[in-house]
Amino acid sequence: MVNRDTDVFLVTLNKSEKEFSETTRYEDYSINDRLFHWQSQNATTPESPTGQRYIKQQEKGNIVLLFVREQKKDAQGNSQNYTFLGTAQLSSWNGSQPITIIYHLDHPIPAKYITTTDSSGVL
Repeated sequence: MVNRDTDVFLVTLNKSEKEFSETTRYEDYSINDRLFHWQSQNATTPESPTGQRYIKQQEKGNIVLLFVREQKKDAQGNSQNYTFLGTAQLSSWNGSQPITIIYHLDHPIPAKYITTTDSSGVL
């Protein structure tokens, strides 16, 4: 049996200054219907155990599960639900503190979520 670790990423896409500090407003967004730009926590370096887990995902057989929500709260002030976008594979990475990773999703982002997760609003 293969030992696999799983990372579950709960991503809030629109991070307001009121609810998130400058150091936690990571740049997380879709590039297109299969590629997602994600940033680690600010303290994560490529040499750290967490950084190694992220950048060696494929060789270690680790699983990444990506969940997103548009914002932290809805118009009534209730916490927004996350939507599961699926599993993702590391495509590329760079940087340190935070590490920027491009993930390739195993399935396309459903059309109704593309404009929500695409930072430019245009694909």
